[in-house]
Amino acid sequence: MIGLLQRVRRAHVEVAGEVVGRIGHGLLLLVCAEPADGEAQAAKLVDKVLKLRIFGDDAGKMNRSVQDVGGALLVVSQFTLAADTRGGNRPSFSAAAPPAQGQALFDAVLRLARERHPAVEAGRFGADMQVHLVNDGPVTIPLRVQ
Repeated sequence: MIGLLQRVRRAHVEVAGEVVGRIGHGLLLLVCAEPADGEAQAAKLVDKVLKLRIFGDDAGKMNRSVQDVGGALLVVSQFTLAADTRGGNRPSFSAAAPPAQGQALFDAVLRLARERHPAVEAGRFGADMQVHLVNDGPVTIPLRVQ
């Protein structure tokens, strides 16, 4: 499973002009499932995101997790994270899970995140979304769990 994590001051996602998820200080997590992924990978990704120490402590050192700082989490599906750009000028997305599997795993990530963290919002799987964010730092971290 592939993730792209961004520490944000605020973020929201819109579908057809309607805000479907909004957070203040916290993390924006873009998620892409791959064909070999299952619930175990979803759980590992959620655990990593919630425990990753990428927020500053009193000395300004990255030493606190989103849970430690009481931040929120905005989860957005993003199959394009699996893009293969090695050949030609048109990316291939064949490394992404098929839509039904992708949705099931996105739903699993969302369910697990909501079970483990009190402030979780989400985009809408498969929708044409506009994601708005103010990246804090900026801090952007790629994640891959197997």
